[in-house]
Amino acid sequence: MPLDRLVLILVIVIAAGGATLWLGAVIASAFAWPGGWLLAIPAALVAYIAVRIVGDRLGNAEDDHYDRME
Repeated sequence: MPLDRLVLILVIVIAAGGATLWLGAVIASAFAWPGGWLLAIPAALVAYIAVRIVGDRLGNAEDDHYDRME
């Protein structure tokens, strides 16, 4: 495995871990006070949009120009 790919995987894993901790803190704080749902709902909407974008990028064969590179 090339070094640049390994570093990229490590950066992605660390970023995903940080995002998970941040989202967990936002959700935990949402239940600490009554108006916390106002923070949980936008966080859920952002997560939904992110999942849709990633799904569209992975499923779109027309946009995947790296498959044709050699």
